[in-house]
Amino acid sequence: MALKRIILEMGHGNDMHGGDYTKAALRAVQDCIHHSSLPFLRTLSIPPAEMQIEVTIGVQQPDKVDKAAVAASLPHGQVTVKVVKGGLDIPDEERGGVSVIAMAGVAVRLDLNERLGLS
Repeated sequence: MALKRIILEMGHGNDMHGGDYTKAALRAVQDCIHHSSLPFLRTLSIPPAEMQIEVTIGVQQPDKVDKAAVAASLPHGQVTVKVVKGGLDIPDEERGGVSVIAMAGVAVRLDLNERLGLS
């Protein structure tokens, strides 16, 4: 199978008051997918379940992101989630706690050669 990246979207999300890394990650992924439309799937009769979706999340504390929740937030495809150090934490000295900013990259891959009958 020769998977080709056909789309790459970037987004960001935050949790301003709760310090919730998963919430910020989910918002970043939603920011990505709300910028995308994939009409070629219907045009080429490609079932959305065939999409290979690779999600990369950047936050300051990667171990605090629920990868299963992030994967479940995508409506179609076979999803893999990788969480890396990135994003930004902004401390709130007056109230304590932290505002979390997450960055996301969502890549969609398909085997277009097979679909289009190319070698």
